[in-house]
Amino acid sequence: MKKLVFLWAAILSMTITLAPAPVLAQSEDTGVTGAGAGMFGGGAAFNGIPLNGLELGKGVSVASDGTATGEFHTVLLGTSLLGQPQEIDVDGKVSSGSVGPDGSATFSGSATVDMGDGSAPLPGVPFTVTATTQSLLLTLGTSTLPSATLTAGSIVIE
Repeated sequence: MKKLVFLWAAILSMTITLAPAPVLAQSEDTGVTGAGAGMFGGGAAFNGIPLNGLELGKGVSVASDGTATGEFHTVLLGTSLLGQPQEIDVDGKVSSGSVGPDGSATFSGSATVDMGDGSAPLPGVPFTVTATTQSLLLTLGTSTLPSATLTAGSIVIE
């Protein structure tokens, strides 16, 4: 619960930071903000851990030149090999991105992944996120997870 409260507080502060500027000072940057939860379809797994959902938070600014700045955080909700709940924390720093003609946003960077099993966190894991207002597609390293459908919260791309 503490993680979720922290996540919401972090997203609120990022949303305020990325709030639209007055019309005369606006650039061509696109803000991608959101906090919420989503569910994976069947068969989602990461590093051998079956996943059923995620909690997410992000605050990203994507420039028209392909650069991007911001943070991405997600907790992958899974089940350990012993049948116990296992949370995998992914904390990413965004460095590039784009906005598609369909209104989706794709951004990428480098993340630290904590498997939540007592092992040392893995730094420098490349990640890519494609977000719409209703879903999130995440690739961690060479693992592309199935698209997660948003079940709570929101993702705003503007």
